[in-house]
Amino acid sequence: MREYLLGNVAIAKGILEAGAGVVSGYPGTPSSEIVDYLAPLAKEHGIHVEWSVNEKVAMEVAIGASWTGTRSAVTMKHVGLNVAADPFMTLAYLGVGGGMVVISADDPYCHSSQNEQDSRRYAAFARVPCLDPADPQEAREMILRAFSLSEEFGLPVMVRPTTRVSHARADVEVGPPKERLAGPKFEKNPARRVALPVHARPLHAELLEKQAEIEEALAREAWNRAEMRGEVGVIASGIAGLYAAEAIAGMEADVSLLRIGAYPISRKTVGDFLEGMERVLVVEEMDPVVEEFVEMVAKERNPEVEILGKRSGHLPGVGELDPLTVREAIAGMIDLPRRSAPKLSPEVLSILPPRPPSLCPGCSHRAAYYAMRKAFGRDAIFPNDIGCYTMGVGMGTVDTCLCMGASITVGAGIRFGGEERPICAVLGDSTFLHSGLTGLLNSTYNGARMTVAILDNSITAMTGHQPHPGTGCTACGESSPPLSLEEICRSLGAGFVEVADPYDLESTVETFERARDHPGLSVVVARRPCVISEIRAGVRRPRLAVDSEKCGGCKLCVKFGCPAIEFDGKVAKINALCSGCGVCAAICPEKAIEVVR
Repeated sequence: MREYLLGNVAIAKGILEAGAGVVSGYPGTPSSEIVDYLAPLAKEHGIHVEWSVNEKVAMEVAIGASWTGTRSAVTMKHVGLNVAADPFMTLAYLGVGGGMVVISADDPYCHSSQNEQDSRRYAAFARVPCLDPADPQEAREMILRAFSLSEEFGLPVMVRPTTRVSHARADVEVGPPKERLAGPKFEKNPARRVALPVHARPLHAELLEKQAEIEEALAREAWNRAEMRGEVGVIASGIAGLYAAEAIAGMEADVSLLRIGAYPISRKTVGDFLEGMERVLVVEEMDPVVEEFVEMVAKERNPEVEILGKRSGHLPGVGELDPLTVREAIAGMIDLPRRSAPKLSPEVLSILPPRPPSLCPGCSHRAAYYAMRKAFGRDAIFPNDIGCYTMGVGMGTVDTCLCMGASITVGAGIRFGGEERPICAVLGDSTFLHSGLTGLLNSTYNGARMTVAILDNSITAMTGHQPHPGTGCTACGESSPPLSLEEICRSLGAGFVEVADPYDLESTVETFERARDHPGLSVVVARRPCVISEIRAGVRRPRLAVDSEKCGGCKLCVKFGCPAIEFDGKVAKINALCSGCGVCAAICPEKAIEVVR
């Protein structure tokens, strides 16, 4: 049966077809839709699906399920694998029971990420197989094969879609879901499940012994295939393989093509391709993983061949590839005319409005930032974190952004480093539960004098409104005990903890002022549901308008940064995006913003 599917949905369908019994993950673009799709189907198919509190926890849940013989999958974005690296690396020693697939979605060009790291490096580091899909159909097929490979070699198998695969749509051939394993059972085997040094040493040797067999098995996979047409060639991986095939066909060039879709790469496959070649271009997104391998094999099999790619400057070392970039690189290699990308005229560019990332109209984070800056002053230090609140950078309240949960610990380090100005670390509710708890505990334990602002919009908003432990609801819609962020903070040793409603601007400013003056570590929970959640729930507020006779044109409301407020050259105006939050009215010195009757 063929269906028109998003790449991540094709992956989810593959998980169902493979008969997986447990799926865990943490939201992160471009991977989030996998669990989003599976969660509503969990009861129907008798599987456990969860949003875990972070990627390390998600990895360990999937490992535990695998050790009962149940097939499991864990999903995350590439930087999430950093969080999960501890169990991931040791799992390669201890091995799996039922097949286990690790889906780590990479994000070339950092569309929604803080770096461009390449998950293939992690797979090689752990010495586990990695499958690199080129399109949604391959993504679904690779999921099915990944489970069988995992059981064949007793190892987790990584599937590494990139953004254009995860978020592309295509016709995909799918099959019926398979029932999960009946009668799962954890078998006690300390020599294989307990990572003591005495056990780890022989397990490491066993892992190394498997590598040749893994390489030989992957060499037979259909995703590693060569088409020989001449003495000039292209070796391409993942979606770049599609770009290369399209370019070669469009130019009607006699260029050989080797597609790579599985790692570790076969030395024999690459060596056979290189024999007789004069020049080879390696095309891949992210790191030059394939290029480095090809250069190594070329020294053994064909030292005269010229290897081109990222390392030689023939392809960009940053960002994502596209069909034109790949075509131009191939054309340059074979001395064919290049094409230039179409460019917009200056006239067109001059009328296109700027579209910087922005908080939503009515977002309570904007009000919280205003109150923060009012209370702490422009000279204060504002370490920040990963979430939609990072888009408040234009308000002067985002001074650092490193990784999930780092705002608190970076803030503490800034204080211990000798900074005497006020410090207010900012993170969201989901991020706090993901990795802020330990940072807060460390800061109270070691006596960091600072304020922590938890911007609580009661959802994981940035990645698509997924629930978390503070929402009282699981991924599958079942009720769970809602957590109190303020009580957690008190239990972790915070001496000052107060809750504020950012829409009540005056009260929120006063709360931040009290937190600022507290002699130790203080916490302000700025709580207001996400404005999109409120709209979906049917919450409607009165519309606002600017009284043009009262407006003095100070533009303070415009500088507030809400997309619903415009300036026509003389007075402010409120457009149809207005959510009616009323914060702009609270900051207007002329009281020119009023409710529309």
